[in-house]
Parts: sequence; structure tokens; C-alpha cells
Amino acid sequence: MTTAQPQIVVCGTDTDVGKTIVSAWLVQGLGASYWKPVQSGLEGGGDRGRVSDLLQLTNDRLLPETYAFQQPVSPHWAAELDEVTLDPEALMLPAIPGPLVVETAGGLMVPLTRSWLQIDQLQVWDRPVVLVARSGLGTLNHTLLSLEALRKRRIPILGLILNGPPHADNPATLEQFGGAPVLGHLPPLQPLTAEALEHEWELQNLSDVIRTALEKLH
Repeated sequence: MTTAQPQIVVCGTDTDVGKTIVSAWLVQGLGASYWKPVQSGLEGGGDRGRVSDLLQLTNDRLLPETYAFQQPVSPHWAAELDEVTLDPEALMLPAIPGPLVVETAGGLMVPLTRSWLQIDQLQVWDRPVVLVARSGLGTLNHTLLSLEALRKRRIPILGLILNGPPHADNPATLEQFGGAPVLGHLPPLQPLTAEALEHEWELQNLSDVIRTALEKLH
């Protein structure tokens, strides 16, 4: 992997933390393709459909899921309900020429099967992780535990992106105790549009921030 054509994996500290919106933000800012290999819940076209609607991307930058399950539940159970066997060996990263943003299904310890956790797959991929965390109350415990789990598996951590209203103390506290940089902060955007995301990306100079963070991993 080079910093010019990065492959980044987006994980969340827990459910509904804003992983898909942050993934879309990274896809737009890096000019990347989007891939969610395991999708649970297909209402509204799933997360790929949400990214497509928000960014109006061409289909060649929206890679199809390897597994797409009907029910919005943990992937291991969603697969069982659909009577599908999820094979982790089918989740190899796609070979594409440009940058890639991979959005995981749920948090680090979410089971993909009865014997395979999401973090096991991250270890196989061995790609830099952007951890999406809430900006406000409750984020310290969730985020620090997630960072500890990633480090225990020696999974590279690119940094954190905080989602939600600005907080006066949490960013500095997370950097102090977590030992990972806060790359950016996605505030509530009303309306949430591709133009609003682009404005925030440029305002925070995230192209340079992410390039620098990637270089520090090498």
C-alpha cells in the first residue's frame, strides 16, 4: 500500500456511531471507491445505497457486497436467518487501481460467524483503521477499549474521526490516553449534502492530515 493509493478500513466503536457518513466523507475526499463486504439489513439499499444517494457516485466506485443479508442484526445471525454460510476467505480485499475505503459491519468484536469476529478479519487485511467514535458523553470508554483491542492484535491505527457536536475536552483526552491522533471531526450538518461534506473536508485540511498519518505508519 502506498499513501497515494491507500486502502483504509473504517470501523466504529459501536452501533449507529456514524460509520457510513464518515466512510462517505473519506470516499469523497480521497476520490476512493467504497466497499462494504458484509451488509446486514437491505432497507433503502443498505449502506452502499446511502453512500450512492449522498455522493451520487458512478457504479464503478461502489463495489458490490460479498454478503448482503436481509435482517438488520449481527452478521453471524443474519447469515443464519438467510441460511447462508459466510466464508471469511471470500472477504479478500478487491484489487482495484485507486484508493479504497472499506466499511466494516459493526464494531470490532461483532461476530461475522460463530467462530470469526470482525477483528479477526481486520487482522487478516492488515490495513490502517480509521476508528469512528461519538464526540460526546460515553465515547471515552468505548473508544479507549477499541484502541486497546486493535493494538493487542497489532492492527495499524490511522486515527480517530469524531462524529457529533464539538466537545471541549474529549479530543485531547482521547489522544492522551489512546495514543492515536484525532484526524478530524464531523459536526452535525443540516442539510447533510455532498457539498457540506466537501466544505468540512477542506476546512479541516483532511487530505494533508490523512496523508501525513499514512506516512507515519511506514
